[in-house]
Amino acid sequence: MPVVARFYGVIIKMYFSQSEHGIPHFHAIYGEYNGVFNIQNLEMLEGDLPLRAQRLVREWAAEYQQELLRMWHSNEFRRLPGLE
Repeated sequence: MPVVARFYGVIIKMYFSQSEHGIPHFHAIYGEYNGVFNIQNLEMLEGDLPLRAQRLVREWAAEYQQELLRMWHSNEFRRLPGLE
């Protein structure tokens, strides 16, 4: 699973074989915690990511939501900047 972005100890990864992975989503890893986020509404679908990390992930994803959707639908990986 390629790394799409890194920021504040959070690693964002995304699969690029959608037929096997359902709705558009990405994975966020923060230490030993994980979360799976729906790209379309930025809700955490599953995981145990702490609230602070969830807020950071949602802030980042809101900024790059359209690019994440483009990557999901096109299967073209692109590294994205983190939060500044």
